[in-house]
Amino acid sequence: MTELNEKSFSEEVENSPVPVLVDFWAPWCGPCRAQTPILETLANEVGSAVKIAKVNVDEEENLARRFGVMSIPTLIVFKNGNPAAKAVGLHSLNDLKRLIEA
Repeated sequence: MTELNEKSFSEEVENSPVPVLVDFWAPWCGPCRAQTPILETLANEVGSAVKIAKVNVDEEENLARRFGVMSIPTLIVFKNGNPAAKAVGLHSLNDLKRLIEA
């Protein structure tokens, strides 16, 4: 999983040829920490078909604000550089698979 910041966001997400699932999270957030191993499993299953990335909202407040992140974890799927689907809270592997297919 790639850690994103404002500089890398454009290249990694907006210019990506494949869908990107971005996890907006913080290290002090219990549900966020619980989401990470599920995202790692998803990354292993989807391979290069979908990119999985993370944004630490404490370090990247402007990105969180830009995408209306009010609660964490917030998961946003970007397709062709644009938000295509959004989910808030802890989600199962199957939930995440459905999210990236939306």
